[in-house]
Amino acid sequence: MTAKQSLLKGFLLLITSCCLLATIAGCGYTTRSLIADQFKTIYIESSVNKIDITTETDAGYKYKIYRPALEIDITKAVIDKFLLDGNLKPIKEAKADLVLKAELIEFRRDPLRYNDNDDVEEYRISLVVNLKLFDTKENKLVWQENSFTGDATYFTAFSSTGIVKTDDQAVSDAIDDLSRRIVERTVEQW
Repeated sequence: MTAKQSLLKGFLLLITSCCLLATIAGCGYTTRSLIADQFKTIYIESSVNKIDITTETDAGYKYKIYRPALEIDITKAVIDKFLLDGNLKPIKEAKADLVLKAELIEFRRDPLRYNDNDDVEEYRISLVVNLKLFDTKENKLVWQENSFTGDATYFTAFSSTGIVKTDDQAVSDAIDDLSRRIVERTVEQW
């Protein structure tokens, strides 16, 4: 074997070793939840609607808007997202490691864009909740998030661009966004 071949083999061995070491060491990312090692189950308490529709908010919005049974839709969507995620299994409260409580405090539909005739072309639907996660074994608060928001934007029939959606479709998208964010906040522990 020549010196050149020996040097080439040594170089390839060094590169292979470095690649193998980097692969074994990894960079800290995982598809598993950090919370799943400590907790396996969760109870999602029915969301409570705390929107006070009788109070004035500001000159732009005379009254807060209300949508019946929105809190029920949020609870169902959060349970479905936990089932889809798979890191924490939703079960009955008596056997759960964690309890998630949510209060719906605001439902907004904000205009984002107008056309030349001052008709609203685009709206943002925002759902705002207060969240608390409790550890049932230690009987303590794990975390609390106030004004946690899920939202969706949509174009109206007055829009010349964009995908036109109904109000119901946009609310459904906002509920989906909120429930996804709640599950991420719970299992990722950032």
